[in-house]
Order: sequence, then structure tokens, then C-alpha cells
Amino acid sequence: MKQLPTSPQAEVDQNLSRIDAVLQAGGLRRSRRDSPAGITTRLRKLRKDVAAKQELVTPEPTPIICSNGVGLLKVPAWRDRKGLSSWLWHGFSTRLGGVSRAYGAEESPGELNLGFTATDACEAVVENRRRLAEAVTGAASTSILSLRQFHSNLVVIAGREDVERGPWRADGAITATPGLLLAIQTADCIPVLVADKRRRVVAAFHAGWRGTVKRIVEQGVGRMRLEFGCRTEDMIAAIGPGNSQCCYAVGEEVLSEFESQFSYAGELVREVFDSDPVRTKYPMLFLTQRAPGHSPIGPQLHLDLIEANRRQLLDAGLKASAVSITGGCTSCHADLFFSHRASRGHTGRMMSAIGIRD
Repeated sequence: MKQLPTSPQAEVDQNLSRIDAVLQAGGLRRSRRDSPAGITTRLRKLRKDVAAKQELVTPEPTPIICSNGVGLLKVPAWRDRKGLSSWLWHGFSTRLGGVSRAYGAEESPGELNLGFTATDACEAVVENRRRLAEAVTGAASTSILSLRQFHSNLVVIAGREDVERGPWRADGAITATPGLLLAIQTADCIPVLVADKRRRVVAAFHAGWRGTVKRIVEQGVGRMRLEFGCRTEDMIAAIGPGNSQCCYAVGEEVLSEFESQFSYAGELVREVFDSDPVRTKYPMLFLTQRAPGHSPIGPQLHLDLIEANRRQLLDAGLKASAVSITGGCTSCHADLFFSHRASRGHTGRMMSAIGIRD
């Protein structure tokens, strides 16, 4: 029996099916922008359960108050791991224990702003960084290598000479040089620290939503393997305080970016209802004519950036037991952390630091 010729449209559909299969194998998804679904339709296809914001809030962590007054968060699993504390420095800063007065009330004690912002005095930030170095390493003179972060997936290999050279323009750094602290600045974005226990290589990554979509953590772990011969079975990682799912509402454009890159994007989002007691009691005062998903009332799409970066660490080859989550939501606990969202942009910066003892 003679086979009928394949129509041009059928050939296109077959080719697209093959492309989709290849992309799916790599955890990607082809963007279909010819007839994109509206945000309401797409939300229905995601997780259907709606949570109140209060259900997702994590307890406020209790920092360690160091001898110089700095409030520091440590990874419990790292502190208790045999032999690790003998060579590894690490810590997530809070806003406690500094000399800055730019972001607190007039009568409040000084705060630990570690970013050279336009509002704070340069000499205050320099002193705060000395205090952080002392809290983490025991010596205020320990060199801190910070970065000029711009929400990229660029990762650099750093040495002691790079401290004097000036800040790299990057969002991640790796080093095997003892006596040097790598530091990532955050005020809502997710900090990720990684260490190789066997080869004694450490790394720090700044993962906002843009860096997460660009897979900075996966690429960073790959650079550790390529440059230093690290093995993922020897690596441990810690995800620090950031804007958690309870407070991280995002729009359709962010959802589209994650859907285009991750096959599990639907598992990272949830509809969250902010049960404001005033709005609950007087709902008519807050009615709007805006479309669902765009109004401040009712469920909004919330993204779990912490889980997104945990998944990247697992995809890179780390064991689930080797990944720790330390800290809490920077927006919920604005008295403990600096938060860009909670402070509407007027805020300082924290640092997540890691290094190798001399």
C-alpha cells in the first residue's frame, strides 16, 4: 500500500516534538509565545492549594552573639561535623552588632550594614566589615573579598591578590586560598555557601531570581569540579536567609522565565493569601477592578527561591543530606535582617562569608 506524503504541518509538529523531548531531558521547556495562556489559566494548572501567608512563615532564628557584639548565624550541621570546624570559616551576618545608624531608629543601637550604600558612611561600613571578619575568623585583619554583584551567573576564581585589585564584577567566587573570606552581599536574595571537605575548596554564590534562572549555583559547582577536581560526593552546602516563599510574590514575567528553564517550575510556586486582619474585617474598602493575579487582594503567586536553589544543588550532584538551610525570611524578620522589600528599598546589606583557615 502506497504511503501518503506527510503534510508540511505534520513535519513541523514532528520536529517540534523531537525538540521538546531533547529540552525535557535537560530540564528545559520550549517557550510557546504564539498563544500564551493568561496568568489566571496558568495558575490553575499549577498547585491548586491556596495557603495563608502565616502558614508558610518560618520561626525567627536565634543568632550567636559574638564577643564583639556581632550577631551571627552558623550552620548547625557544619559546627557539629567532625573535623570541619578545624579548617572552615563561615557565617551569615544579621543587622546586629555594628556601628551604622543609617537604617535604624535614632535611639536604636548601631547596626551591621556591610554594603557601601549611598546612605551610610564609608568609615562605618569599613568598621562593620572588620567586626564581621573578627566574628567569623577571630581576627579583624582577615581579608574579605566581596563582589560587584549584578544578578548574573558569572563566577570567578579568587586569590589573595584579588583583594587589593578591587571587587570583581561577578555573582559568585571560588577559592582554595587559606586566610581569605569570600563574601556575598544580600538584602533579600538567596546566599549559597559550598565547601569541598576533601580538597578544601570553598565557594559563595549570590542567587536572586535572575541568577537562579541562569543556574548560577549549578554552574558554580561545575566550576569547582573543573578547576579544582572537586567531587560532588565530598561537597556540603548551606542556603542562608533570604526572602522566603511566604513573602516572595512574583509576576507573570518571572513565572515565564522559570517555566522556560525548569521542568519542575510548577513545584516552586504556590498561591498565597495574605490574610490582613483589616482587609478581612473590611473587604469592601479594598475592592479593585484589576484582573485576578494583579490585585493586592486575594491569592498571589509566590516563588520558593530557597527550594529552587536546593534543587539546583541536588541536580549538580550533591546529596540531599549535604544541603542545609539556615536562617529565616528576611522580610518577615526585618528586625533581625536587612530586607529590600520590607524597607521599600531603603536598607543595608548583610554578608554571607566562607573561607579556609590559615
